[in-house]
Amino acid sequence: MQHSEKKHRIIFIDLMRAFAVLQMVQGHTIDALLADQYRVSDNAIYSVWIFMRGMTAPIFMFTAGTVFTYLFRYVGKPFFQNPRTIKGIKRGLLLVFLGYLIRYPTWSVFDFSEVSDYSWNTFLAVDVLQLIGLSLFALLLLLYLSEKLNISDYVIFPTAAIIIIAIAPFFYNIDWNNFLPQFLAGYFYTGTGSLFPFFPWAAYVIAGGVLGSYLAKHPMVFKTSKFSITLAISGLVLIGASVLGNILFGILGFNLPLNSANTNLIFFRIGFVLTMNAVVSFVSLKANNIPKLLVIVGRNTLLIYVVHLVILYGSAWNNGLFQWSGRSLSGWQAFGSAVLMIVLMTIMVMGLNFIKMKNKQLVT
Repeated sequence: MQHSEKKHRIIFIDLMRAFAVLQMVQGHTIDALLADQYRVSDNAIYSVWIFMRGMTAPIFMFTAGTVFTYLFRYVGKPFFQNPRTIKGIKRGLLLVFLGYLIRYPTWSVFDFSEVSDYSWNTFLAVDVLQLIGLSLFALLLLLYLSEKLNISDYVIFPTAAIIIIAIAPFFYNIDWNNFLPQFLAGYFYTGTGSLFPFFPWAAYVIAGGVLGSYLAKHPMVFKTSKFSITLAISGLVLIGASVLGNILFGILGFNLPLNSANTNLIFFRIGFVLTMNAVVSFVSLKANNIPKLLVIVGRNTLLIYVVHLVILYGSAWNNGLFQWSGRSLSGWQAFGSAVLMIVLMTIMVMGLNFIKMKNKQLVT
């Protein structure tokens, strides 16, 4: 398995993983530190940045779904014999645990007497780690049903994603706090302060599963230009459908709210992610390897994500940069801070990888 992974390493997936986490780091850093007076929509640089910031989470989630499903299907074993089943469950639980841990409301661990309502609400809100963790469980369920019911991944994954996308606008407008405890309601809508409720955000992870399954079943297809062209066409079709949908709704007099549950926006984002994958896969067609640094960064997305958030926003046990100088820097200062954060995260994972390799050498 390890030998095959090295021999047929999918370069563009490594690049997308590295890009996704580094884009997440710079986006969070600039958003936390850039002063309000520089957040001007008339500024072309800021407009491009805010657009890409809106695409960061879909890229991150889509890539997570692609990698997980690829590794699961690549093993080629039945569900309960597949080692990726247990690994997926453990990974999902770890993601959910870390998602709550970095927002834990009190430094004293068990004493909640001085926890404010704001801290409780922040703790119970669903962020990207909880969302991806729960989405991995959804992918495992779909993989099990695919095997049990003999349904193709290319049917069950898109169907599940479309169902989630279709019902998201209705779920968005329901006050789930009236029916569920707050910690569960946050998985259904944004009303509790959740940034990434399951509906519709899990659709991006499941959509990535389609690509992951295809890559696993066609091991060398990524080495062909036809694959890149197919990805690009698929992405452009979804973008076109999104644009036409907006025009059609405008003609019919429907004013869809521009929020995360907007169906046209979701299709546009998935289309953009597919198109970006197409470009990266085409550019990397002739590449047999990439700098090891990018591979290591891509493999340590979870560590980078957690550490940079703790540095930026703090935790129950430490203050972050946001508490000291949040939204107070100029454009160049915020940009420089983002570069510095990326450098620090890169040094961290390189250092840990060096220690890991040294320990392996000592053991052997």
